[in-house]
Amino acid sequence: MTRSIRMFDIIQILRSARAAVTARALADELEVTPRTIYRDVAALQAMRVPIEGEAGVGYVLRAGFDLPPLMFTSEELEALYVGMALLHRTGDAGLERAARRAGDKIATALPGGAPQVPLHVSGWNRISQDGAEAARLRGYIRDETEVEIAYLDLEEHQTNRVIRPLALIYYIDVVVLIAWCTLRQDFRRFRIDRILECAPNGRRFLAEGAALRDRWEKLNALP
Repeated sequence: MTRSIRMFDIIQILRSARAAVTARALADELEVTPRTIYRDVAALQAMRVPIEGEAGVGYVLRAGFDLPPLMFTSEELEALYVGMALLHRTGDAGLERAARRAGDKIATALPGGAPQVPLHVSGWNRISQDGAEAARLRGYIRDETEVEIAYLDLEEHQTNRVIRPLALIYYIDVVVLIAWCTLRQDFRRFRIDRILECAPNGRRFLAEGAALRDRWEKLNALP
């Protein structure tokens, strides 16, 4: 998450809050340290965003501060809410948190708020959260970071690989990581619930991820 996006999220969280929000609560929501929140809030205040704070109480955004409105049709808004609710089935806690923040942004930015049609999504068949954390994998994909993994295949054989993570596929019952395997010099699929260990090795594959994904997509039609 870039600093500009994080600062925008701070504004949105404070806009939707009914009481003061502590730096710790903001840090936990945005997955950063309280010190980072202090710096971001100070920068926003320097840009004359009307955020007020008191030690031990938290931050509040004075009424009247607004951002350009979003414009959606009723069906577009309903589609967004159903899609965000369906993320619950993926077992990806990071995406669920992001969806909640996005829903709050939509509700506070639109004159009509949330959809008027009651929409509910079943949480049945939620994917297991065992194995590698999807949020971390998405970060490695974005940052084009090589990682070393210990993987347990379906025959219970463990192997160690150095991979370049490229994409995640969310199936009904499992999440699969698409990656370039440096050992095999080929594309491989890894069920993230069978990744026993996963850590960056200090190397990057900057500016190569898009080309690798393009090659994989040409070779593999998504089911």
